[in-house]
Amino acid sequence: MAVCRSNMSTHICRLLELASRASCCLDITSQSCLRRTMLVAPRVPWVPMFHRRTYSLDSLSPGPGRPTLGANSQQPHAERVSPSSALTHRNLSAVAMKGQFRPMCFYDFLDLGEVEDNVRQARTCKKSRRFIVDPELAKLVVQHLGPDLQSAKTVVLECNPGPGVLTKTLLNAGAQRVVALETEKPFLKELQALESLLDGQLQVVHCDFFKLDPVWEGSDKPPLMFTDKLFTDLGITETNWLDEFPVKVVAILTQSNERPALLRLAYALFERLSIYRYGRIELNFFMSEREYMTMVAAPGQMRHYRALSVLWQMACHIELLHKEPWESFVASKKSAPSSKGVLPNDHMCLVRLRPRADLFSAGLTPANASTLLVMVKQCLAKRKEKLIKKLNLWSPDSGSKLLAEMGLPEDIMTGQVFPRQYLQLFQLIEKSQDFAQSWLYEEIMENTGKERSG
Repeated sequence: MAVCRSNMSTHICRLLELASRASCCLDITSQSCLRRTMLVAPRVPWVPMFHRRTYSLDSLSPGPGRPTLGANSQQPHAERVSPSSALTHRNLSAVAMKGQFRPMCFYDFLDLGEVEDNVRQARTCKKSRRFIVDPELAKLVVQHLGPDLQSAKTVVLECNPGPGVLTKTLLNAGAQRVVALETEKPFLKELQALESLLDGQLQVVHCDFFKLDPVWEGSDKPPLMFTDKLFTDLGITETNWLDEFPVKVVAILTQSNERPALLRLAYALFERLSIYRYGRIELNFFMSEREYMTMVAAPGQMRHYRALSVLWQMACHIELLHKEPWESFVASKKSAPSSKGVLPNDHMCLVRLRPRADLFSAGLTPANASTLLVMVKQCLAKRKEKLIKKLNLWSPDSGSKLLAEMGLPEDIMTGQVFPRQYLQLFQLIEKSQDFAQSWLYEEIMENTGKERSG
């Protein structure tokens, strides 16, 4: 009997063990099936499948439809692309193909378009203008503008961008604030469409940079505008002249209006008017090779050394950044560069004009700068005239004394005097008691007709 009880007990224990194992297996199998059911959900025909969209996260505030990930989130995201390498990583077409999910930022690559399409668009312009349509030339220009384009403090004023090839290249290079000043309404529409896609990196203004601050009344409607309104709307404030001012102007000068535009800007610079009321604004201009050679002409080059040469050399550091053949630009009208004259004119020159910080540090002020301007214009109207004759005309018998004080010979001609010597001469005259308050203005009307050529 004892043996039977023992066998029964052992058998019951085995049965209980088997039942327990079966229960455990059932539980594990059920959980595994549940997991598979959750991971591979059945597709419901009328419910669309949404694919997860990845974003490049940057320091800008999240825009509409742009996810904000927490610190512990494991959600996959696109690799962050630095502005320096962004030219090969950004793709506008991929962003815009299926709808815009968020405002674009400077990590999004802007398609520069086909050269043929850019040419076709540029030639629709009714005014005589030249445009950059080649992406490679646009990239070269941007490289010359310097790495500070990526600074949040730098403002780039691009004048008459047209098809916007350079505009997009500036944004692709990481420029955080580009202001497109366009005069033609057809180009405005395309630029404004691009502006609406971005997150504040581009501002489009209907404005003609070279006609800022019109002197006649009742003509302040766009594209005419006053600098005060433009800069106030852009949030640009006045700075001390000695401060580095991060505003860069980029433009292609119209060939028929190069010299008047440059003279007008030079006068504004010396008198601290218009854009120069706000600080030492940097100009980056494409100009004809002939005009550049005139601007940097040396004393003694009587045919080319003019008031334009003296004023710009006196006021600015002039740097030739690049020379490009005329054929690289598209003209809206058939206007070939003039070959008249002895100066070469086979290229357009990209020239940087950066105002000198010490321009107003030695007696020259915006208040008396107009006197200096008149003095230089009168002296360079006749470049082979002796300087002593002019000085004696302004103040009898004062010429020899001034020339001796400057260490200049008495037979020196006005076209042989260096720009810094003209500034020194002006400073000596201002301190002298021999010159009346109106010492220069008697000849203004006489020389007006002679100074048209600068």
